[in-house]
Amino acid sequence: MPGPYELYLIRHGVAEERGDRWPDDNKRPLTEDGMSRLRKAARGLACVDVSFDVMLTSPLVRTRQTADIIASAFDPHPHIVTAESLAPGGTYPEVLAELEKQARRAKIALVGHEPGIGELAARLAGSRHGFEFKKGAVCRIDVDVLPPEGPGTLRWFLTPRIMRSLKR
Repeated sequence: MPGPYELYLIRHGVAEERGDRWPDDNKRPLTEDGMSRLRKAARGLACVDVSFDVMLTSPLVRTRQTADIIASAFDPHPHIVTAESLAPGGTYPEVLAELEKQARRAKIALVGHEPGIGELAARLAGSRHGFEFKKGAVCRIDVDVLPPEGPGTLRWFLTPRIMRSLKR
């Protein structure tokens, strides 16, 4: 399917603090409050007719939980795919390769971590400066082809608070 494509970049929700309780950062989950806030934010996205054909997520627990919670707000639920490239340390070329695999889908969500997700958003939008993503924030960047051949268009960038306030 040729473009245009809607790319939705999402930072994971509020997670447990690093420390003795979670020595393996890969397994650190969302907090109860973080999950609750994400559910409300996901309902806000659904209220403004956002939808996803597929969600790519980092393999870390908190990002997979974020993807599951957001996906559950939509009917039908989008398919969720684990993408190692979205884990901390993943590279831009690796993310582009993952996106290229999804070129038959028009609406693609990417769930990741800071500073990677902010740097990815900036590169996709043609900015030299990384975007600052609050936990649970979402932005939409439209591109004509996958992998993108030039800067896309930043359509919007929503904080979690704004998404939680959206209602039909």
